[in-house]
Amino acid sequence: MSVLLELSDVHVVHKARSGGLFHRDRVYALTGADLTVAAGETVGIVGESGCGKTTLAKVLVGLQRPTSGRVTFKGNDLGSMPDFRRRRLIGAGVGMVFQDPSTALNRRLPVRQVLRDPLDVHGRGTPRQREERVRELLAQVGLPASAADVLPGQLSGGQRQRVAIARALALDPDLLIADEPTSALDVSVRAQILNLLLDLKERLGLALVFVSHDIQTVRRMSDRVVTMYLGRIVEQTPAGALPHGARHPYTRALFSATPGLLHPIDPIPLAGPVPSATRPPSGCPFRTRCWRAADDCAADMPPVERTSGHLVRCFHPVPAGATDRELISQAQERS
Repeated sequence: MSVLLELSDVHVVHKARSGGLFHRDRVYALTGADLTVAAGETVGIVGESGCGKTTLAKVLVGLQRPTSGRVTFKGNDLGSMPDFRRRRLIGAGVGMVFQDPSTALNRRLPVRQVLRDPLDVHGRGTPRQREERVRELLAQVGLPASAADVLPGQLSGGQRQRVAIARALALDPDLLIADEPTSALDVSVRAQILNLLLDLKERLGLALVFVSHDIQTVRRMSDRVVTMYLGRIVEQTPAGALPHGARHPYTRALFSATPGLLHPIDPIPLAGPVPSATRPPSGCPFRTRCWRAADDCAADMPPVERTSGHLVRCFHPVPAGATDRELISQAQERS
């Protein structure tokens, strides 16, 4: 598969409000991110709240400019392009579905205008063709044509998210970014929206980046799963190899803490302090909580180890085939 989008050593650093009048702390939201998204591929992004998932999604869709590093889309270096060309390329080629459709959609505009806005801004077609495109988009996401005449507030949460998905598809993008697209919805409609995204991906040949804290859902939807911790990508794993094929201790701890239908939660215990994004620890960012950490973890950042489509950044990865019970026992001995 051809590479559609690529990040190379991307950093995003914000200035925090803390730190004093003359010196403001820096928040390391994204550090050294290397990631490729191939045409037609689904990449899942998982990690705890504050790990950098949304920042990464905003970089991918062009809403966040990196502090340093290189982002290319369809072979174009976005950092070296004039603003108007970058907006045209990303605006037409990448669509984004946000977490909460109640705030992502303009409540004062009817659905027809919400869907027409991208077409108007990019000058797509004649007025009659734009109206026809609105009808096509509503049909694609399973909404009746009559939905065009109502305000977003008159729709249910699931229907509003369908409108948000339709808007993201308005310009026929190659890549769709979905940032926690079901977390603000009732449980009863989450499966419908997830199935809709998968169906659209297959029918339209889209690449999909799916960001969520629900790692079991990410595993089911994705071809490849990216684990983030404290702004860093620490592992990339083929979804079919999860959970026991994961090698990074943090990824294994995440999966052990997720509930299942047949088995109770039996998480791998993580001791030690959770580090701050303003003052990340030296070396490996996970070492303050990791039961496998050693002196070398504090001295240097682990290099990326690549084996048959699997990338892990760890000096002491989990042995292949290790069971959760074995890892729980090891972690308890270290705590």
